[in-house]
Amino acid sequence: MKTYLVGGAVRDRLLGLEPGDRDWVVVGETQASMEAAGFKPVGRDFPVFLHPETGEEHALARTERKSGRGYRGFVVDADPSVTLEEDLGRRDFTINAIAQDTEGRLVDPYGGARDIEQRVLRHVGDAFVEDPLRVLRAARFMARFSEHGFVVAEETKSLMRAMVESGELAELVSERVWQELRRALASTRPSAFLRTLHDCGALAVVLPEVEALYGVPQRAEYHPEVDAGVHVELVCDMAARLAPGDDLIGFAALVHDLGKALTPEDVLPKHIGHEQGGIEPVRAVSDRLKVPTGHRQLAVTCCREHLNVHRFDELRASTAVKLIERCDGFRKPERIDQLATVCEADKRGRAGLQDEPYPQGELLRKAHAAARRVQASDLPPGLEGPAIGEAMRKARIRAVMEATGKKP
Repeated sequence: MKTYLVGGAVRDRLLGLEPGDRDWVVVGETQASMEAAGFKPVGRDFPVFLHPETGEEHALARTERKSGRGYRGFVVDADPSVTLEEDLGRRDFTINAIAQDTEGRLVDPYGGARDIEQRVLRHVGDAFVEDPLRVLRAARFMARFSEHGFVVAEETKSLMRAMVESGELAELVSERVWQELRRALASTRPSAFLRTLHDCGALAVVLPEVEALYGVPQRAEYHPEVDAGVHVELVCDMAARLAPGDDLIGFAALVHDLGKALTPEDVLPKHIGHEQGGIEPVRAVSDRLKVPTGHRQLAVTCCREHLNVHRFDELRASTAVKLIERCDGFRKPERIDQLATVCEADKRGRAGLQDEPYPQGELLRKAHAAARRVQASDLPPGLEGPAIGEAMRKARIRAVMEATGKKP
């Protein structure tokens, strides 16, 4: 049985990175011969098997032929005559089209190792245009690898623009868009995902609410970067820095300022009420992409409250407690820490201000911790009904006053 290590494990080793899961390609076998060797079939769309001892995925070498629109419109051929080079040729980027045999020798028919050395993300062949999901994959790979110096090859950029213009990206189902977006937001540089899609026109298709922010001016004294789209890029990168790998924080950071795209031109560069105006666009994005409930709830909370948190040091204790209540911070205490993190990313996600302190976040956390320490057993005896809630609120206000020095 001829087996080859392929894909990300080979690529990451050449990049000097810690490889993740290992995937294998098997050449010259059939489903029957694989099962006879003890492999367990698990593939739904094409022949994939689990190794009987290691549990690692082994796929039969295959080719794919376009048969319809969208990313599902393919006919798969996993005949034993399919060669390793043919299998590698169906892959998206040259850096993912490298195999390694059991002796450690590389099989690299498309120059992937060279592109790794030169830090270029390049498509393997013209079949790249047949799968619209590859536009999002290119952007997602940039979110991961741009910090290592990678750029998209010019010819690949041209193909991506042509794919957008063909209208095929409209065929992508929301779950696949969310899957790529979620992984990009959990990467080290989400801004590269947004910028790559923006530059080829794809952002207007998959995230039109975010695309609408580009070119929208903000007040330079608060936003030296001026452009609202650039601001969101910086905020997403700061969120990735403050909460590495956390796509929940990343999504809330991405959509917190969507209301700025709706500001009337005669009001610019001010954005009065953008936090309230952004709630409906946040809900629209969440509905369209079928975003998980927790992501949606935090995103709406951050959109609505981020200006209040920015001026948290000015709020009275009673107002602070109301803010915590609005955010469901007593039933879901983790929500307040998440809100503080997103707001810090917003404040520091501005040109030249990335290292500025954000004391408001810690003050919010301090007030929240003090209010949470109040227990029902601390209240006067004999209270019933609404009186219990009112007494609890007053006790929380006193606790916040004592902890932060705020006025009632």
